[in-house]
Amino acid sequence: MTKTPSPCIDVCKYKRAGHCIGCAMSKAQKSLFKTLKKDSHRQAFVQMLEHQQDNMGKFKGWRAAYAKKCARKGVEYPFD
Repeated sequence: MTKTPSPCIDVCKYKRAGHCIGCAMSKAQKSLFKTLKKDSHRQAFVQMLEHQQDNMGKFKGWRAAYAKKCARKGVEYPFD
C-alpha cells in the first residue's frame, strides 16, 4: 500500500508569513511531515493543512495539483 504523499507541490517559495505560496506549509511543517511514518498520521496532517489553507486563503490551485500528485502515486485523493 502506497502512503499518502507529501502535500508539497514543488513550488517552495516562502512569502506568506513564512508559509509556502504553493502548499501553505511552513519549513517546520515540511520537516514534520517527513517524520510521520503512519499513513493515518500523514492523512491527518494533510487534512489539517487543508483547513490551514482555508483560513489563510489564496491557495486555490493546491487541491488540483495535489490531486494530480496522488493520481501519479496511485493513492486515492483524500478530499471530495
